[in-house]
Amino acid sequence: MQINLDGKTALVTGGNVGIGAGIAKALAKCGAQVSITYFSHESEAVDTLKDLNALGCQAEMFQLDATDSDQVATVVSNVAASMNGKIDILVNNAGHLVNRVTTDGMSDEHWHRVIDVNLSSAFYCTREALKRMPDGGRIVNMSSMAARNGGGNGTVPYAASKAGVIGLTRGLAKELAPRKITVNALAPGFIAETPFHETFTGLDNYAGIISGIPLGEAGLPPDVAGAVLYYVSDLGKWVTGQVAEINGGAWFV
Repeated sequence: MQINLDGKTALVTGGNVGIGAGIAKALAKCGAQVSITYFSHESEAVDTLKDLNALGCQAEMFQLDATDSDQVATVVSNVAASMNGKIDILVNNAGHLVNRVTTDGMSDEHWHRVIDVNLSSAFYCTREALKRMPDGGRIVNMSSMAARNGGGNGTVPYAASKAGVIGLTRGLAKELAPRKITVNALAPGFIAETPFHETFTGLDNYAGIISGIPLGEAGLPPDVAGAVLYYVSDLGKWVTGQVAEINGGAWFV
């Protein structure tokens, strides 16, 4: 079955690089009109925008600090205005580990920063997008395998925030079911070719991590994007409140 998203509008937060860029391009290839946000790395956002336009997509990019609720309200309103006044698909991909800090030395500021960038941001963006989302819309939230296995050393707030994303997803799935809006989450494991793992895992550690993955290879952004396409298309119209475990067999429910 060919996935056809012609006439659909999509917002991908953090869509400038890595997994987010892969998701944005996959949506565009299926015919969606896509807007992406970026916090930093503007040059990468420009490159992704060029790739989207080359696919025939009417793409736009917006700078956004998704932890600032006032800014989210303004930007989401502008995004909708650029896409015929509606947002059919929201992918809450913006997030960050920020830094590895053990609990005994962790400041309140660090804890709240990580919670806000991963969990509060998804709430803020969802709240605003829902004001412009027709019945039958689709929301996909980015969790992580860290929500399942606790993550690595110094990532307690990250694991907690990504577990919170799963709770947010399931609460929203029930709340929005009367509107036929589905809400699902993704829990990627080790995804190579992303700034996240290049920064916080290190290329020298890739081989050791891959050796522990039953499928014997790292995941890539298109592997995550494939799950998004399922959830936002007619293929997944009767699926809500679920979490796609995209990890090559590294962790089982």
